[in-house]
Amino acid sequence: MFALLRSVWDEPRPVRAAARVWWDWALVAVLLAAAVLETLLRTDLNSRVGSLIVAVGLLPLLLLRRSRPLFAVAVAFGVAAVASLVFGGEPELNVMVYLVLFPFSLFRWGSGREAVIGLAIMLGKVGLSAALGFISVGEAVGGSAVLGAAFALGAAVRYRGRARARDLEQVKLLERERLARDLHDTVAHHVSAMAIRAQAGLATAASRPEAAIEALGLIESEASRALAEMRTLVRALRHNEPADLAPSPTVADIERLASPGRPGPEVDVHIEGTVDDLPKSVGTAIYRLTQESVTNARRHARHATRIEVRVTVGASSVHLRVSDDGDTANVRGTSAQGHGLIGMMERADLLGGSCEAGPDPGRGWTVTAVLPLTGSPA
Repeated sequence: MFALLRSVWDEPRPVRAAARVWWDWALVAVLLAAAVLETLLRTDLNSRVGSLIVAVGLLPLLLLRRSRPLFAVAVAFGVAAVASLVFGGEPELNVMVYLVLFPFSLFRWGSGREAVIGLAIMLGKVGLSAALGFISVGEAVGGSAVLGAAFALGAAVRYRGRARARDLEQVKLLERERLARDLHDTVAHHVSAMAIRAQAGLATAASRPEAAIEALGLIESEASRALAEMRTLVRALRHNEPADLAPSPTVADIERLASPGRPGPEVDVHIEGTVDDLPKSVGTAIYRLTQESVTNARRHARHATRIEVRVTVGASSVHLRVSDDGDTANVRGTSAQGHGLIGMMERADLLGGSCEAGPDPGRGWTVTAVLPLTGSPA
């Protein structure tokens, strides 16, 4: 039991969200208007001005409930307790139901020790009101139940967010492992080329001394390219996953994704530019991005009849565009939060490029990616 309590006490704050967003200000404005209207319209208030001052005075704390949740709880429930003593009863305005947002925020955004301290403050306030007769025992139990529901909801959202973050990190890690294997193949390709050039130079050096110089120049060029791509190599561990010994695919392999005569949406592939000289890391990344995009379209593009793949090799970058004509109102269409899309964006980012996905106006879904020919971050 002590170990459990200690772990709760030592629980750190989760990754912080924005301190405040636009709807926080909107909420404060709506509650302010509601407090004023309730004060003006209700005729059963014992302390009209005092109730309004307390309700309105605590509203700014809603703007601090993420960044300083314990402070917000301490001030809100402390002021409520003092107001109960001054006015001889609980705050009368119904609008003060917004106080339940503070325990939610405390368990959602606070550390373990902040949650424990804040819980003691809130239960102390409820106990004080019950001891002084401001609320009945049944009301105290009901109030504690409401606070408990707010605690539980905040904790549930907190740990759901943590689980989601772990899932996303796992997706990124797996994509980094996959990229590491692809880049390993790339470096092996360059090293093999250097070995062949060196052997050719040694074999012809006696009869053609200039051949050795040419071989050294070619070796230097291959070494520079290998070092440039090695800078993007991701340090990653393989978690009980067998090594993939198959050669890494390239842009030329995208043609195999075309599907003439296959069931499902037709896949049309069009490649512009020379792909033979692309760095292997870039070529493999373009293939992986295309493969994932086409797979997603086949799985999720409802009523799609066609998937278009366009690869354009420019002077300094490679552009990829994969689009379909399926319905946008499907599991893909809310945001780019799917695990497949997360992995695609991670791969593009590691190579110094970008990848975006989203619905088209009216109908369809498009994935676009741009990778520099250097195959490394700028």
